[in-house]
Amino acid sequence: MEQTPISITYLSFLDVSNQEILEEFIYPDMHKNYYWSDDFSAEYYVAQAKAGFIAVTEEFEEELFLIPEIQYTYALLDFKDLHVSKKVKRLLNQKEFELEIGQDLDEAYQGINTSHKNSWLKKEYLETLDAVNILDNECQVFSVLLKENGKTIAGELGYVIGKTYTSLTGFSSRKKEYRNYGTVQLVLLSDYLEAHGFAFMNLGQPYMDYKLALGAKVYEREDFLIRWFDAI
Repeated sequence: MEQTPISITYLSFLDVSNQEILEEFIYPDMHKNYYWSDDFSAEYYVAQAKAGFIAVTEEFEEELFLIPEIQYTYALLDFKDLHVSKKVKRLLNQKEFELEIGQDLDEAYQGINTSHKNSWLKKEYLETLDAVNILDNECQVFSVLLKENGKTIAGELGYVIGKTYTSLTGFSSRKKEYRNYGTVQLVLLSDYLEAHGFAFMNLGQPYMDYKLALGAKVYEREDFLIRWFDAI
């Protein structure tokens, strides 16, 4: 593993696909969480995802890099711990929602980039996700869209490996009348995953309050990896 001008370590395909390297050098190193790669291939993406990394992108000197992170902590939602607030329960009782889960990723991509300025979800990353769905049946990427009266209000992109679902990034309309719709989408997704035998939902970084309010628990890296490899 070599150093880079952006002061984090390069992570090769060998690094993420060799369990001995991961267990002896990468997982125990609690001084590092972010790494970098210029490999946007589907093969590399699947390898780092299976190893427990969650990757975003970063631009450096007008070049786009993949930034896989083996986090210090993870927010995992066990479905038995799902907490649904009174406001969300009221919405679920009063409204008719449709949760659309598929692999046409473009609509979720557009929603994310419309809602978030300077999103890390670049076109090159989307192309990698599309390539993953062609390459690897063990890792599949899905769009999750919440619709009301045929209109998309909220959604996200995430991937399935084994009995796990990892949420990458999402969006929700900022209009006042759609407040809490993003949480509705997560609740309905949680119900869907539980009904289809998933072990847990991996919500990634735990620092966003809504994840803990939803019932997610914080796992240190070592404990996360035990659960992760047991379920993928």
